[in-house]
Amino acid sequence: MRRYRTIAVTLAAFLSASACAPFYWLGMRIYYDKVEIPRERVALNIGYDPEDPTDHKRQLDLFTPEGRAWPTVVFIHGGGWAWGDRSQRFGGEDVYRNIGRFLAREGFAGAVISYRLIWKTDWRTQAADVARAVAWVQQNIAARGGDPNKLFLMGHSAGAQLAMRVAADQQWLAGVNGRTNAICGVVAVSGAGYDLEDRISEQLEGDDRYFVERFGGSIQEDDGIPATSAWRREANVLPSLDAADPPFLSLLAAIDHASIHRQVRIADERLRMLGLSRGLVIVPDVDHERIVLELSRADHVAGPAILKFLRETPCPRH
Repeated sequence: MRRYRTIAVTLAAFLSASACAPFYWLGMRIYYDKVEIPRERVALNIGYDPEDPTDHKRQLDLFTPEGRAWPTVVFIHGGGWAWGDRSQRFGGEDVYRNIGRFLAREGFAGAVISYRLIWKTDWRTQAADVARAVAWVQQNIAARGGDPNKLFLMGHSAGAQLAMRVAADQQWLAGVNGRTNAICGVVAVSGAGYDLEDRISEQLEGDDRYFVERFGGSIQEDDGIPATSAWRREANVLPSLDAADPPFLSLLAAIDHASIHRQVRIADERLRMLGLSRGLVIVPDVDHERIVLELSRADHVAGPAILKFLRETPCPRH
């Protein structure tokens, strides 16, 4: 996973370097479409964890549409579980917050969240942070005009895996007084680490320490028959999926890494078997990083596919 460890490290550094001006114009100016909404419909730095609402990593930004009783999409950024933030800027643009503004323009509230990162915490804390953010939306969105029973999750890369974990494994929301049955659907974009027991994905990347370092195992433990490693089984997301879970729309960058292609297709096969897949959309001409810019456009492949899913998925489910 070394090649896609973080947008924050690779893409931000690449775009901000003066020598990379051609890439800036071709990348940001071709793919990025800045969305503007009225300032009164933007609320930044909302603490979602009562334990420490001042912690920047436990805050969200909320972008709301006009009207009342609108659905909300909770967006979870990627970054290899170890980097990134909702306020991250690439090439001078706040691409994650732009997703929130885009959703608001299209009639959905966008709650763009941060969460605590490896190496200062572990994957369980990350899942709990995402669950707390979702529970905050469920408990507070009605006072701001939204419908607490109309909630979607959307994530990119590691964020897609966290979205799947919180939507599929009820312990996370139950632990913070949240409701899994209020999640109407999940948009998973170029997800990583869905099946931690699939060693072929690691072989495609050539980095046998990547998941070990993030999910608490050891190289020695993986000797012999690695698929039986306890930490892999515990941290694996796919076994949590059940036919009662919300539907998923999967997106995949056409020029993404081979390991990501494999992981997304493994997950989609499982989702199809359970009747939860609402399609696997291959987004042409973009890689693992640039697909993020496509998520806030209504005129390319990713944006329309997402909007169609959000608008046509029954909500609430129960």
